[in-house]
Amino acid sequence: MIFRKSLLASSLMAVCLSAAAQWETLPDAAPSPENNPMSEAKVELGKALFMDPRFSKDGNISCNSCHNIMAGGDDNRPNSIGFHDQRGGRGAPTVWNAAFQSVQFWDGRAATLEDQAKGPVANPIEMGMESVDAAMLRVKAIPGYAQLFKLAFPDDKEAMMVDNAAKAVGAFERTLITPNSPYDKYVKGDKAALTEQQVKGMNTFSELGCTACHSGVNFSGPKMEIGQGFFMKFPTFPDTEYDKKYQFSKDLGRYEVSKNDADKNMFRVPTLRNIALTAPYFHNGAVATLQEAIKVMAKTQLNKDLTDEQVADLEAFLNALTGEFPTITMPRLPATPGFSVIGIEGAGK
Repeated sequence: MIFRKSLLASSLMAVCLSAAAQWETLPDAAPSPENNPMSEAKVELGKALFMDPRFSKDGNISCNSCHNIMAGGDDNRPNSIGFHDQRGGRGAPTVWNAAFQSVQFWDGRAATLEDQAKGPVANPIEMGMESVDAAMLRVKAIPGYAQLFKLAFPDDKEAMMVDNAAKAVGAFERTLITPNSPYDKYVKGDKAALTEQQVKGMNTFSELGCTACHSGVNFSGPKMEIGQGFFMKFPTFPDTEYDKKYQFSKDLGRYEVSKNDADKNMFRVPTLRNIALTAPYFHNGAVATLQEAIKVMAKTQLNKDLTDEQVADLEAFLNALTGEFPTITMPRLPATPGFSVIGIEGAGK
C-alpha cells in the first residue's frame, strides 16, 4: 500500500512538473549574440535605420511600414504593400518578440535578426533597392549617420558597413519585448490576473493539444539553436472546408527555399503573443478574425470541431497573451540640408 501511494505521488508529481514546464513566461530581455552585444548607441542607430524610408527605392517604405511598432508590429494587411504598390504572397509577421524566434520569416530562410534585416531592402517587391550595398550608399550620403555609426561601433575603423547596419537593426529589435501579459502574471503567481473564462481557455488550449506546437516563452515552439527552426506542416489535415476556402495549401512554404519535398507546406510556427492585435491571420492573411482563426487551427491541425463555448474560451485566453509594450520615442532622423538622397546620381545606384 505504501509503495502504491508512493508510486501514485510520483506520478502526480511528474504530471504537475510537466504541466508547469508547459507554461513559460517571457523574459524581460532577449539574449544577444556574442558578435553583437547590446549598447544604447547601437540601439538608437538601429531605431533610426528601422524608421528611415530613404533606404527604399522611392523613399517611401521603411521597416516600420510593414512592421509598425506603434501597433502590433505588423501592418494588419493580408500582405504588405511594397515598391510600386506590389504585394507579396505572405503577410508581415510581427516584429514584437521576434528576438525569441530561432529563425526569421515564415519559411525560416534567415537565421538571425541581422540576416533578416538585409532581406527586404534589396527585395524587388518590398523596398526595391538594387542591393544592400546600394542602400548603404544612401546611408553614407546622409551626413548625420556617420556620427551615429561611430558611436555605435567605436572599435571599427570603417564603421559604416552593411553588416554594422544590420547589427544595429538587430540590436534595436531585441528591445521589442512585451512581457507581463495577464498570462505571464498568472503563471508567476498572480491568480487574479486571468478571468475565470481565460483560465478555462488556458486549460482547453492544453487539453486540445495546442501546446504541441505553441509552447515555450514565445508560444512558438521549444527553444532551438539559432538557425534551427521549429517548423510544422500547415495544413496538417488538408482538403478541409477551410483549406478550400482560404487556399492555405497553395503556398508551399519552406519548400520554396529548400526545394526538399519533405518541406512542402512547412512553416515556422508563429508566436501567439499579442495575437489579438495582428489580424488578419496565417501566412496568407486570409482569415479576418481571431475567432475564425481558432476554428481553422482546430480543424486543419488537430482535426477537431470546437463548440462555441470552446472557441469563446480560447479567444479569451489568447487575448490574455497581449503584453506590456515599452514606450518608444520616434527618432529625429539625420537630415540632408539642401539635397535629397532619393533619385540623385550615385545614391541608390
